[in-house]
Amino acid sequence: MSRRFTPKVITANLLLDGDAVWLTADDRWSKSMSEAELIEDEAHADIRILFANGQAHVVVGPYLADAKAGPNGPEPTHFREEFRTRGPSNYAHGKQVELN
Repeated sequence: MSRRFTPKVITANLLLDGDAVWLTADDRWSKSMSEAELIEDEAHADIRILFANGQAHVVVGPYLADAKAGPNGPEPTHFREEFRTRGPSNYAHGKQVELN
């Protein structure tokens, strides 16, 4: 028996600066997970990950990550993805500067 498909987003890292990004419904890579396309259909997820894998000139390592609908867009359901939304943790730059 196959597992039930749960909502997902596609995430990767930017090729040039390594920042975590999420694929939007309009084929952009956003640094904000809340802008990501929440995928609720497995067949659609397969198509979108193929698109993401074809973006090797922009991102590296795209993958499907579990997510849930939130009041402002998709939200992480796993601590790894929660951590990735905060940006680098070695010192304040990127997303962490924006939070201060």
